[in-house]
Amino acid sequence: MPRIARFLKEDEPTVYHVISRTALDGLPFKDEDKEYLLKLIKKWSKIFFVDVLGFAIMGNHFHLVIRMYPECEVSDEDVRKRYEKLYNLKQVGLAELKRFKKKLCSLSWYVKEIKQGFSRYFNKKYGRRGTLWGERFKSLIVEDGLTLINLLAYVDLNPVRAGIVKRPEEYRWCSLGYHVQSGNRDDLLSVDFGMKEWNESDEEEIVRKYREYVYEVGAIDRGKGAVIDEEIVKEERKKGFRLRKSEIFRYRCRYFTDAGVLGSKRFVREVFEEIKGLLGSKRERQFVRVIGDAGVYSLKRLQNV
Repeated sequence: MPRIARFLKEDEPTVYHVISRTALDGLPFKDEDKEYLLKLIKKWSKIFFVDVLGFAIMGNHFHLVIRMYPECEVSDEDVRKRYEKLYNLKQVGLAELKRFKKKLCSLSWYVKEIKQGFSRYFNKKYGRRGTLWGERFKSLIVEDGLTLINLLAYVDLNPVRAGIVKRPEEYRWCSLGYHVQSGNRDDLLSVDFGMKEWNESDEEEIVRKYREYVYEVGAIDRGKGAVIDEEIVKEERKKGFRLRKSEIFRYRCRYFTDAGVLGSKRFVREVFEEIKGLLGSKRERQFVRVIGDAGVYSLKRLQNV
């Protein structure tokens, strides 16, 4: 049976909702697997011409909401820089540049790089062979504005509907959790939702308004899983859906348990020099500032996730 043609718009920036499920039974993706998939999303979103608007990585599938930019809005110089970054080469011919430009503006190639990279990781880790993913990924074109906000809320509420958490930001592998727990580290997420009605340019305020929308929608029982408890929503309304510093600290406290080393940048570097032989890698490790805690840095865990 021939494949149904995928709906694509190639003449203007377009928002897509991507969904892909594993072919395996149950919930095979553990926390460290979700972390690796997020790592791949970060990597390829810096290479391809996309803005990541939202995501949710669950135990057997993932959602991605992205805005993809067409070739006509991408300069050759930007393509050249990304080519050099990816392949560590200083020169690229015109024919190769044209081919690479087409690839970096392709939704199919973007998702393929993420899924293939994760398949290699997963199969090697668990000593398996064969297909990891089910049928080809699904995608639909989404209108900016209220339609997009509704979709993003649906994506971020996945862990609530599944009964994993009571509040979406408690789940670190969804976009609202990433905003709150990491402070949108590496600027992975865009908040350009096309909501002109909000008349807002401040990113923190846009996230607050979006969080309010998610909570109000998430308390509606549609008979499709768990919802955000009404008492939690009432509590948030009293606070104007703003997070207190103590709450932000609580959400970000995973740095105090998941980090291999924690302290000033100098302290972390000194400890790293002493123990780097245990890491099994010659690559320079990344020292991550703990957002919200001035002068505090962490060394990522010794496991390679």
